[in-house]
Amino acid sequence: MIADQVAPLAQKVGVAMYARFAHWLLVAFLAAHVLAAGDDRAELARWDLVITNGVVLDGTGSPQFHADIAIADGMIAEIGDLKARLSDAARVIDADGMVVTPGFIDAHAHGDPLKTPGFENFLAMGVTTICLGQDGDSPENIAAWMTDVAKARPGTNIAVFIGHGTVRDSAGVGIKENPSQDEIAKMRNLVAEGMLQGALGMTTGLEYQPGSFAKIDELVELAKPVARAGGLVMSHMRSEDDDAIDGALDELLTQGMKSGCPVHVSHIKVTYGHGKARAERLLAKMAEARAAGIKVTADIYPYTASYTGIAIVFPDWAKPPYDYKDVLRERRSELGDYLRRRVAQRNGPSATLFGTEPWVGKTLEQVARELGKPFEDVLMDDIGPRGASAAYFVMDEELQSRLLADDHVMLSSDGRPAMRHPRGYGSFARVIHKFVIQDKLLTLENAIRKMSGLTAETLNLDRRGRIAAGYHADLLIFKPQSVVDNATFDKPHRLASGFDYVIVNGRIVREKGRFNGQRAGMPLKRAS
Repeated sequence: MIADQVAPLAQKVGVAMYARFAHWLLVAFLAAHVLAAGDDRAELARWDLVITNGVVLDGTGSPQFHADIAIADGMIAEIGDLKARLSDAARVIDADGMVVTPGFIDAHAHGDPLKTPGFENFLAMGVTTICLGQDGDSPENIAAWMTDVAKARPGTNIAVFIGHGTVRDSAGVGIKENPSQDEIAKMRNLVAEGMLQGALGMTTGLEYQPGSFAKIDELVELAKPVARAGGLVMSHMRSEDDDAIDGALDELLTQGMKSGCPVHVSHIKVTYGHGKARAERLLAKMAEARAAGIKVTADIYPYTASYTGIAIVFPDWAKPPYDYKDVLRERRSELGDYLRRRVAQRNGPSATLFGTEPWVGKTLEQVARELGKPFEDVLMDDIGPRGASAAYFVMDEELQSRLLADDHVMLSSDGRPAMRHPRGYGSFARVIHKFVIQDKLLTLENAIRKMSGLTAETLNLDRRGRIAAGYHADLLIFKPQSVVDNATFDKPHRLASGFDYVIVNGRIVREKGRFNGQRAGMPLKRAS
């Protein structure tokens, strides 16, 4: 026995000390024995957190239900009535009177996780995953970028697409209208490499350069490696104008049909269009494509003002590769006429609200009045096609609301932390506040699906977007009636409120409406 082996020590240390020493040795011996033989209790799951008494909306659109949720090692471990086992949890949150939902997934977002990794603007409105690499612009080396993102410890999970415009630049094609077969093959290989590195798919920005120079044959060829890898093509289409969007959508559907690749419309909208019937015609075209075997979906942000560079109002012949100084000298009158018509078509100069210095918060009409010159002269001489970004009030509420309600349309913000548009801070909260609680356009179950499960399924995100055992624990706890989008066009950087708890990969990052300094996001790859 251990006691016999150490008995001689009693004479040296005294009986009392010896007793304590022997007790310690016995405990150590028993502990070693337990570790060697195994202990059933040691194999019981030790939960990090249990959320109890909440109403669960699981992200599928199914009816809500009462259940407790156990989280361990960043994953959802169990769902059910766990009240008799709360002692197994290191922490318990009582969600009585609140709903528990998946964290929201922003299908189309912007930002640099290496420069501003916190992304509190997204987290405050319930977004736990954002999708970057939009409009054809992405990191060149997806794998190296993801490694850097992991080191930056982002606040949200980060998924990424490979950008068509970036591929064009990397292949040396740039703004060439007719790339050679060798150049197309090089671009195709770059897309395939990006997909192997974990990209969700490929984005196009066909209203911007260099994507605007691409033709349908190129777009089809580059979609083929995306299809083989199980990704999708997400497109800022060639036009969103009422008189051109049908043709732009036809181009995207052709790309999907000929390549076999699912296709997706970025921030679907009809600028200058009006009425529910106009939305129905666009949705009918997409439904017909689905009936013919083409997988097509879309995302939308819940505002009637867009936001992009002022180049959107300039003609192609006033932008690279053309020399703008030559255009002003040789075609000034023609350019002035074009800008007057174009801005008038976009609801006039009062509908353009600048978001960059030195005109922040002023409309084009106000700037023109302050400078004492026609607005087209302001655009030509003081701003130019690359001189500013702005919000454009060019959409119809009834039309956009019908698009939002469609079962195949999910949510996005198209926002970034520094953008002077409320969508980067309010989009997901606005859906609950305005379209669920106030307008009753959506049920809460449907809205949650559009912001989580539908997006995860469409983008092939592994075990995200649902509340189910074995899924990653990206979760929200809140009272729907308390959710408010506080950002406005005058004050676009106000954080949303009402999301009491935000949990990313099993870690609480926002508690009782306050950030706690934790950053628990990670780079995500497409599910294989």
